[in-house]
Amino acid sequence: MRRTSRPAPVALAVTALLLAVLPAQAHAQAQAGPGPVPDRVTVDGRTFITDGRGRALQWRGFNLADKAGRGADALAGIHESDLRDMAARGFNLARLAFFWDDLEPAPGQYDRGYLTRMRRILDWADRYHVKVVLDAHQDVYGPHFGARGVPDWATRDEGLPFTPVPEDWFSEYFEPSVQAAFDHLYKDADLRAAHARMWMTVASELGGHPALLGYDLMNEPFAKFLEGEDLPAAAGRFEAGELTEMWNRLARAVRLVDGRSWVFVEPTVIVGLGVPTRLGHIDDPHAGYAPHFYETAMETGADYDPNGTFIPAYEAAISDYPTRNRMPVIVGEWGANPSVAHGSRFVTDMTASLDRFSSGWTWWQWCRGGGYCFLDGTGAPKPNARLLVQPYARAVAGDPTGFAYDPATRAYTLTFRTRDNAGGPTQITVPQDTYPDGYRVTVRGGNAGWDGHGQTVSVYTHAGAGTTYRVTITPKQP
Repeated sequence: MRRTSRPAPVALAVTALLLAVLPAQAHAQAQAGPGPVPDRVTVDGRTFITDGRGRALQWRGFNLADKAGRGADALAGIHESDLRDMAARGFNLARLAFFWDDLEPAPGQYDRGYLTRMRRILDWADRYHVKVVLDAHQDVYGPHFGARGVPDWATRDEGLPFTPVPEDWFSEYFEPSVQAAFDHLYKDADLRAAHARMWMTVASELGGHPALLGYDLMNEPFAKFLEGEDLPAAAGRFEAGELTEMWNRLARAVRLVDGRSWVFVEPTVIVGLGVPTRLGHIDDPHAGYAPHFYETAMETGADYDPNGTFIPAYEAAISDYPTRNRMPVIVGEWGANPSVAHGSRFVTDMTASLDRFSSGWTWWQWCRGGGYCFLDGTGAPKPNARLLVQPYARAVAGDPTGFAYDPATRAYTLTFRTRDNAGGPTQITVPQDTYPDGYRVTVRGGNAGWDGHGQTVSVYTHAGAGTTYRVTITPKQP
């Protein structure tokens, strides 16, 4: 029997708070943070999250999602071995999908067993030194439309028609009933309060966990079109208005119980067409940007075009917003079927692009089987997906001014500049899958030393602030 609980008094207080005019109190609480070590550092317009030593952090990992399991079987498809095997290949981040319809099956009744299973996954992640972003996932709104996400009780479709399109599920977002449901979620006071209460419940239960990096407040938000609007016009209007308001409202709810973790916000999927977002400012001291990076043609089954314009257009559009707002970018989803003819070129081109504008990413997804899965049916990485396993600097004791990996030569280079408020070694992940015969390390700059243990190269710098170092890692010849 599913165990449920009613909302705690503090959660009821949140409803009143969010519907009243007290957002400043939540913001003031969020402002209270750590001492002189910054929570982020901006280098040449790109922002990185920092750790307690002031080191700039980078992230590589996968989405973990069990869309099939429901009720007592929810999240049963995610195992400790998933986190263990991710870490064994050098990855340090998981984006864990959870579903509001599982968490709150009836209004105000939260499934404590579901929260316990979420915590268990966080415990596994901590055991293997993997950080987690909790993703409130939705596809086509929720189970009312045969998908997952927002509960049926929070779905108001106005009795409008809905026609499933199994061969093109994304087109279901354009059904009038689905768009009406999204519109009510953003506008109806009781649903807005319920949405905020849900996030406060999650943050209250899991916010202090050592494996938690932050919260992705809602996967791929969509909106109702107005008469005569095309997709770019509708997305821009929605982003500038209702979406910006929702992100700020949900962030305030989180901050009532968790002043430390990051909150990640997404633009609409229109960014995938190279259209800059019109999101407004997120009034939160720990806000990050988590766009998705999908090639539209590949989403409908096409091969990757190495001569196409998708990557340049995306890069040109994506960086303005996070640069203006000093937000770290962790791309929450990207991927494709790695078995297409140009799959190897796709992976190498995309990872090179991500190195140019982001501080991290999570591939969709860590699973076994066909499609976008990283692993084949036997549990081995697919041939082209193996190219995701690359060296990267997970913690830089200074400002990263350049980093790149050449898959042809397997040479990795990192350039960084020391600063006063960054301590400890620079740590570079060197996956054994990339360097099965070992590696060579060269460090140029001031006085420095290094050592290698397992999959980690630690670089120790001894010169003063403002000194530039260049670290090069190459394969050792057998």
